[in-house]
Formats: sequence, C-alpha cells, structure tokens
Amino acid sequence: MGKILIIEDELSIAELQKDYLELNGFQVDIENDGESGLNQALKHHYDLIVLDLMLPGINGFDICKEIRQSKETPVLMVTARTEEIDIIRGLGLGANDYMKKPFSTNEFVARIKAQLDRYRCLKGEHKKEKPEIRIRDLVIDQLSRKVYVNQHDVYFRVKEFELLFYMASHPGRIFTKDELFEHIWGMDAISDNATVTVHIGKIRDKLAQHSTSHEYIETVWGVGYRFNA
Repeated sequence: MGKILIIEDELSIAELQKDYLELNGFQVDIENDGESGLNQALKHHYDLIVLDLMLPGINGFDICKEIRQSKETPVLMVTARTEEIDIIRGLGLGANDYMKKPFSTNEFVARIKAQLDRYRCLKGEHKKEKPEIRIRDLVIDQLSRKVYVNQHDVYFRVKEFELLFYMASHPGRIFTKDELFEHIWGMDAISDNATVTVHIGKIRDKLAQHSTSHEYIETVWGVGYRFNA
C-alpha cells in the first residue's frame, strides 16, 4: 500500500505504530532521533512520514521545514503538546495533518490512509488542470511550481503554492476558510482556522512585492476569500 517513515524517539510507540501499519500492508522504517530521521526522509522515497514534534537533536518543526524545501511527501505530525499555536505552526510549515497523543491506533491508520488517498487524488487532479495560469502580470507554472509576478520569480512554500494555484484555478469563486483548509490540508477544519488566514496573508505580501496595481485575493467579509482575475 505504501512505504512509511516513522520518526519517533519513544521506541515502544514507534514499534506499536509499525505493527499496525504492517498489518495493513505498509512497509515501515523507524528512526529514533531528529538528525537520522531527517537524513532518511531526504535521502529515500516515502509515501508518508509520521513525525513526532519533540525529538532529540532536531525537533519536528525544523524537520518538517527542511523536508518541505525539496519534497511534497505527506507529513502526519504527532504531538503530546496541546497548544493550538503549535498545531498552527506545524501546519504552517507544511504538515498535512496532526494527531495528539494518546490516540487510537485504528484512527492512526485511518488518518494515514486518508492522507495517502488525498495526495494521490490531488496529484491526479493536477494532471487535469492547466499546467500554466496567466492572469494580468501573474504567471503560475504548475509543472515547475514557479510563480512569476511582473516577470519576477517569487518563491512560495509548498502549501502557499497549492493554495494560490487552487484559488487561481477558480477565479471569481468564493471559498470559505473551511473549504480551503479541507482541500489543501486534507482534514476537517479546526475551530477558528487561523492557518488559512496566515497563508493568505503571506501570499498577498509576496504578490504585492512586485504588483501593486491589482488585488488578486479579495476578502469577502463574513464568508471567505475570492481570487480576482
């Protein structure tokens, strides 16, 4: 069904996760510290990475950030921390989903399967979309994952690019925060979904650096956001 990397310093937890995943047909590797986990994640291909936040050496936030510089591999972040700011930070760095310890092993496997299904569906959807979007002075190249504003190459992180490309693919449509969150992050929206607002703000700032003549993303108060062509 796929190959999973578990980066978890508590060996008993990692082994339990591995057992349940293998029972469901997955191949599983385990790394018990941040540095070896990051090296393994960057060096080899995995269909999904299970990433603990609190790790010796390099923490989960920094690992996720490094992975997202070069790979789109789905990341399921696992944490004993319950502060919402940690969850928002993790999602903002590119994690696809999160689970709070302790959790049901059945739910754990179900979340992984859901993320893999969504990722494969998303890749298939991208193949059907236009490879390039041109709107005014904005060019979004889906194949190279590059964005140009007034011919300037502007860098966007993975989730920022996905959010921008998705909205630009549907100009004029109003999206709620819940819709955007569920489509880009692949799970039900949490209450007061600030991560969408944060990403929209970053996208706006980057677009505005080289284009001041047009507001691409409009806030529709009380509803959500709309991409203006």
